[in-house]
Amino acid sequence: MNPETLAAVPARTLLERGLEARIPLPPGDRPLVVTGAWVDAGDPIVEHVRDRRIAEVDVKVAAGSAAVTAPVVGSRWSPPASRRRNETAADGELLAPLPGRSDRWRLATGEHRVQLSSPLRGEVSAVVPGAELRIRAAGPAIRGALSAGASAHGPLELATDPFGELRPGGIDVGRAGSILVVGSRIDAEALTRARAMGVRGIVVAALPGKELRDFQASERRQRASLHAVPPFAVLALEGAVRRPIPGPVTTILERLAGTHVALLVDPPALVFDEAPDDLPLPDPDWVRVRGGPHAGLEGRIVGLAGPRRYAANVQLDAAWVAADGEAPVDVAIGDLERFA
Repeated sequence: MNPETLAAVPARTLLERGLEARIPLPPGDRPLVVTGAWVDAGDPIVEHVRDRRIAEVDVKVAAGSAAVTAPVVGSRWSPPASRRRNETAADGELLAPLPGRSDRWRLATGEHRVQLSSPLRGEVSAVVPGAELRIRAAGPAIRGALSAGASAHGPLELATDPFGELRPGGIDVGRAGSILVVGSRIDAEALTRARAMGVRGIVVAALPGKELRDFQASERRQRASLHAVPPFAVLALEGAVRRPIPGPVTTILERLAGTHVALLVDPPALVFDEAPDDLPLPDPDWVRVRGGPHAGLEGRIVGLAGPRRYAANVQLDAAWVAADGEAPVDVAIGDLERFA
């Protein structure tokens, strides 16, 4: 294939290396790792406050004391050890001093705390108190279009074929702890049942807006409950429009079925703990139609077709795409993508 022809088709990165996962670190949460540390999936990384509130505390530094560090925004604070037990005391993260007061600060604190575990293997690249914690993934990643829930980790399992749709009745406790690849789409009822059965995550081609809103509402109710719930996430590889998972992506998922993966929410991605160097990659001239009347079609690009007239009397540069031994069809180059 002429390199100039391939260069005219937009490229989509199939496997991304060095992806950084962002873990929320709101005020009051305490990081349990430092920048440069190496973490494995399941290692505790954050002490999360579930009932966050704002308190006011007296923060005094004894005059002439070199051993005590002056308070700064974002630092941790604990009540003095000499405080009597019957006095109300709280520890947490200092936010800011009260206006006109240097010895009285607002404090983010809470009574109910849980440890959050790392969803992936990698190196801690940044810890920003009150904002985020970043982990650079050790393995390759496949980017998605959108995701929701909380980042999770588990063995990858293919639940349906790329064109299939997982029904609620097809999910049972035998799939607990796994991350399921479910094909072209899934509804909110199946997502709710998957979480109730102990599934850790769902990978799907498309997640319509209504299903996403219903899942997010259910997720908020779960997080507001008294009992901590295990992480559960859903990743849509293609967005909201129903279509099958791309063939090159399906081939990689089939090869890595049974291995442990991380399902990330920010950014939306599927990260592999350990992936062999000889993963099946598509040929350079393999393309996929991502929009237009032939959306979802995959095949080989056999040449440029020049300007072609399409709907609404629009004239666009096109290319010839042949799929499954059929006659080539002309597709607007803007509707194509190749995998690099």
